[in-house]
Amino acid sequence: MFREAAEAPAAVERQLASNRATVEALVQRLRRTPPRAVVTVARGSSDNAATYARYLIETRLGLLTASTAPSVSSVYDSHIDMRDVLVLAISQSGKSPDLIASVEQARAGGAFIAGLVNTPDSPLADIADVCLPLCAGPEVSVAATKSCVTAMAALANLVAHWSGDTAFINQVETLPRLLEQAWACDWRPAVDAISAAANMYVIGRGIGFAAAQEAALKLKETCGLHAEAFSAAEVLHGPMALVGEGFPVLVFSQDDQSRESVRAMTARFSQNRARMLVSGFEAQGATSLPAVRAAPALQPVLMLQSFYRMAEALSRARGRDPDAPPNLKKVTETV
Repeated sequence: MFREAAEAPAAVERQLASNRATVEALVQRLRRTPPRAVVTVARGSSDNAATYARYLIETRLGLLTASTAPSVSSVYDSHIDMRDVLVLAISQSGKSPDLIASVEQARAGGAFIAGLVNTPDSPLADIADVCLPLCAGPEVSVAATKSCVTAMAALANLVAHWSGDTAFINQVETLPRLLEQAWACDWRPAVDAISAAANMYVIGRGIGFAAAQEAALKLKETCGLHAEAFSAAEVLHGPMALVGEGFPVLVFSQDDQSRESVRAMTARFSQNRARMLVSGFEAQGATSLPAVRAAPALQPVLMLQSFYRMAEALSRARGRDPDAPPNLKKVTETV
């Protein structure tokens, strides 16, 4: 996990270079024939990257984006009208039967399929109308790290070019260098703070919610820690009832319009004497984890890269093997 996560900057650099012509052709097609909506199909870490896609597309392109449930096709065999819909199918392996069934049904329903996949000779790559290889290279550790980062990078690159935002395009081009900086960030105080925890929350809002979802998943997978991801708005409802003295809370916050609401939420946690760890900003009574300065839309990807290094160390501190979590395997073949 450590080695593979550290490879993310080089993988993103390869991806940006190798997919340049494919992205340009796809963007020309999307502008020539604009979709009426975007649907994402993914599981696990790839589905967390799909959350990132939803916020990027809706905030930057104003285009309705939703996640489809693979079981609608693979279990219920339902047929949905997908005419003029762009489907973004995201997968490390490109082999999961329920994902393939969803993509096949969507294509039969009239959708245009863009596959973001790390395995170029996979079934998903074969059935997609266009394939954007993630270029992460082999990923042996069960915990997906660089394949999640490269999926998010591919989505940011696609949206940047589709929107025609030159500034954002240039910012995406700097991702490899920024990811190297993020990997060097010292999040060891988080290891000390939560090494003995049994339960915790991971919080984000807006585009940063994707990073919170992925971090919570990794804490479960690699650390055996019951971590739940919540929006900074949603946690103020029922979940706040569980927060008391010493309850650990990890907060991701990018520097955009969501920042003030996140600050208000951390003040509530502080009143409950929670043990707060925050990245992207500072809060009274909280331990600050360093974050790389970058465009707000890229900050969640960078914080996630810093988090992966911490999670690997936390797993070992808790006496676990981060590369081989119990009861899990690399390719989950859900029907």
